[in-house]
Amino acid sequence: MKRSNMLKVLNPILAVLFLNQILTGAFHGALPHEAFEILHEVSGFVLAGVVVLHVILNWNWVKANFFKSSPTE
Repeated sequence: MKRSNMLKVLNPILAVLFLNQILTGAFHGALPHEAFEILHEVSGFVLAGVVVLHVILNWNWVKANFFKSSPTE
């Protein structure tokens, strides 16, 4: 699978997981403990893995924008 196609799949997954973290964190008190563990804690680990994969797939962009060589004076 091409990198751009992988990102087209990965980015919406990343958005849903991020939204899940926000909503389950905000409504922690309204959720049963077991549901909170699955929805927030477990998906938090999945989110971390997806973020790492996202950064790996975008590494060339990261290098180009954050690790630029400063011009010599």
